[in-house]
Amino acid sequence: MRITVLAVGRVKDGPERELIARYVERARATGRSLGLSGPDVIELPESRAARPEDRKAEEARALAEKAAGATLVVLDERARSMSSEDFAAFVRTRRDGGSKGLAFVVGGADGLDPDLRARADLVLSFGAMTLPHQIVRLLVAEQIYRAMSIIAGHPYHRA
Repeated sequence: MRITVLAVGRVKDGPERELIARYVERARATGRSLGLSGPDVIELPESRAARPEDRKAEEARALAEKAAGATLVVLDERARSMSSEDFAAFVRTRRDGGSKGLAFVVGGADGLDPDLRARADLVLSFGAMTLPHQIVRLLVAEQIYRAMSIIAGHPYHRA
């Protein structure tokens, strides 16, 4: 199953990008033996539409196109959160159920289009606080790596 992180906007060079790359590489190495590939990080350009609603709709179309055929997980601070073990179980269940892909979506500065959120297979939060998009991408990459580690049976300090 291919795992993808789809994000609107670009993370600038610096410590956040380096940490994201570190967790992506760890996840790729761990996932190979688990039938998981990626994560691939795809950065989509921000919409230049004048109205926030139009920007969100345009970005949603681009995100949905890139996620086509994959299980869709959108990140939204208004959603429910889950434990790392539950997150790993979600990934495992999708893999074992034959899902061809798992796409994690991080919206743009204006947030996500409500229609895209409504189409998601899972709406997930890393907490009720509003977080910068580059930090959300880092958290997604880290939790993907952690899920793979849990699925692989590596000792987990919370277990």
